[in-house]
Amino acid sequence: MAGHFEATPGGGAAVALDEVEIAILRSLAVQLLELIGPGDEPAEDADPLAALFAEGPSEPPGDPALARLFPDAYGDEDKELREASAEFRRFTEIDLRGRKREDALVVVRTLDALRPVGEEGAVLTLDAEDCRHWLGSLNDLRLTIGARLEVSDEDEGQGGSLYRLPDSDPRKPMVMAYLWLGALQETLVETLMPE
Repeated sequence: MAGHFEATPGGGAAVALDEVEIAILRSLAVQLLELIGPGDEPAEDADPLAALFAEGPSEPPGDPALARLFPDAYGDEDKELREASAEFRRFTEIDLRGRKREDALVVVRTLDALRPVGEEGAVLTLDAEDCRHWLGSLNDLRLTIGARLEVSDEDEGQGGSLYRLPDSDPRKPMVMAYLWLGALQETLVETLMPE
């Protein structure tokens, strides 16, 4: 189980994590929450129907990582597609941000609930719903780090440049995190696949 998720009864998954891995995952999830930003919680006396139809932004984010997390729906080839993307974003981005925030919060909360046993770490056991949140958050973390590293499809293959970075390259720690998150994501997907 060390380093990869394994299926548990009831559609869940478990993975052994050491203290350093727990700290890295928690730190990355908190940074993702900071990047996504706080939610716009409606006031307690707010009309619930109005909250359902609250409008979000119509322009794509300027930050490349946020643009990767919240991409245009239809591209920007022409004016009509840009307008359709703006309209789609206006009515979906608030919910999408909320879901991404919830996914990252589940990661933080499940990691905070772990009780490490010495230097060996702990076993993180997730139920089926937590697995879905973790899967979403692992994907968002990889997208964010990939945007920061300007990862291309060519970089990702086994012969890609990510695997050949010298240890002296300042990007190396983030590349290692990116690759590790990809391995975690892959094994979590495999546990959720019906046999």
